[in-house]
Amino acid sequence: MAEIAQEGGGKKDGGKVRSKKASTRIDMTPMVDLGFLLITFFILTTTLQKPVTMFLGMPDKTKEKTETSPIKESEAITILLDKKDGQDVVYWYQGTGKDVASTQIEKTSFAASGGLRDVLRRKKREVGEKFFVVIKSKDEASYKALVDTLDEMAISEIDKYGITDINLNDIKLIAKAEGK
Repeated sequence: MAEIAQEGGGKKDGGKVRSKKASTRIDMTPMVDLGFLLITFFILTTTLQKPVTMFLGMPDKTKEKTETSPIKESEAITILLDKKDGQDVVYWYQGTGKDVASTQIEKTSFAASGGLRDVLRRKKREVGEKFFVVIKSKDEASYKALVDTLDEMAISEIDKYGITDINLNDIKLIAKAEGK
């Protein structure tokens, strides 16, 4: 509580009359209590930001293997992820990639224009709803490159894709694209 302490004033020994000087002392205890009550209230009533996760649908291991319909070469592309000189590199080709000499492989990036997103959207328009993407990553490729690829799939609204291991033909195709 605020209280006012008064000190002496007035006449002493017939001198001048001086005004009384008041000294104030404010007790800050209630204000500190109020501050801590407000802090406690806001901590208890706010919601913390929930962690952002990416949904990745994986096949159920408990179910028996079921027959799947084959995918035509014209309806699928393969994305290969690699790392060269510390930079993520993205290659893609259409078809099976079994014949290294005849497979056309192209290099792209994660750029906003002219990158992987444009390739995916263009191919999806060409093929339609049966469009399928196979994603393969070399051991040197970063985890960020895979996450960026999955983000591009979500942005391009492509629901049908698979992540699998890279094979020897794919490594040869990457070497072919690099001119080795």
